[in-house]
Amino acid sequence: MTTIKDVAKRAGVAVSTASYALNGIDKVSAATIERVLKAAHELKYQKNGFASDLKRTKTNTIALILSDLSGPYFSELIKGVQEVTASNGFDLIACSSVGGEKSTASKFLKEKRVDGAIILAQNISTEVIRASARKDFPIVVLDRTIDNPYVIHVEVDNQQGGYEATEYLIKKGHQSIAYVSGPMNSHDNEERFQGYRHALENYEISFQSRLKIGGDFTREGGYRATKMLIAQQNLPDSIFYANDEMAIGGLQAFSEKRILVPDDISIIGFDDIQLSEYVNPPLTTVRQPKYEAGSLSVHLIFQMLAGEDVKQTYNLPTEFVERLSVRSM
Repeated sequence: MTTIKDVAKRAGVAVSTASYALNGIDKVSAATIERVLKAAHELKYQKNGFASDLKRTKTNTIALILSDLSGPYFSELIKGVQEVTASNGFDLIACSSVGGEKSTASKFLKEKRVDGAIILAQNISTEVIRASARKDFPIVVLDRTIDNPYVIHVEVDNQQGGYEATEYLIKKGHQSIAYVSGPMNSHDNEERFQGYRHALENYEISFQSRLKIGGDFTREGGYRATKMLIAQQNLPDSIFYANDEMAIGGLQAFSEKRILVPDDISIIGFDDIQLSEYVNPPLTTVRQPKYEAGSLSVHLIFQMLAGEDVKQTYNLPTEFVERLSVRSM
């Protein structure tokens, strides 16, 4: 690991001078600051916010980095993480990744301001995660795979869940099945879509590109995507939404046009957020083990901090939940 002494040596200055330059203290010339910053860049030096340059201090804190702290999907995940951290005498910092590489969340990773991190946020780049993870700073990712021995992958079997949702519609007699997707850069969305395609192929139903409509995992995205399907004036007989929030947005769009669910069209979601049971009609969906994923992730962080060997990848099963938003044809 590069220290401030290495930077000072490369720049040809005293350690105190290098420290002034790196911390923006106005005690050195602009030319010296430029020389120190150049040396730091060449050596890939990273400041450590809470630790000395020679030895990183433990913080007894775990970071949970999420793309959105307000989404209903995240509440059970946070609960699972929080209960395990608290029972082990650790604090939890939950932070949003809004701002990407310039976010506070990214700083926590780059400067090792916590003892480990759990990440469910596509806008924290793979490069940043790969560069940050090491033996004394383990990272668990929930939405991708990364080639680094200190990055552990906790995945939900999204592909199987997508397959079961689509197969259920097919077995109910549906032949024209639309897919309302999440963001194109989402690993979870891609896995669910592959499950959808696989089910269509197995039952010899042709995939129609017009029936794949982009959403963004939000209620508003589902509403807009459903309005686009309605505007085509050739509705499919069913829709598989890649998450429940978009399905609930779809229910609103259908209600505005007096299109009845499930009498006129059947819909299925994914996640089983709490609200899905209480909308009208109650939403048939695929349940994710949200609490379990959070709990397992923290347990793995603690095992790695204790020097124990853990597997690289963990795959959790989904569960199909039948309610009232699908009818038999």
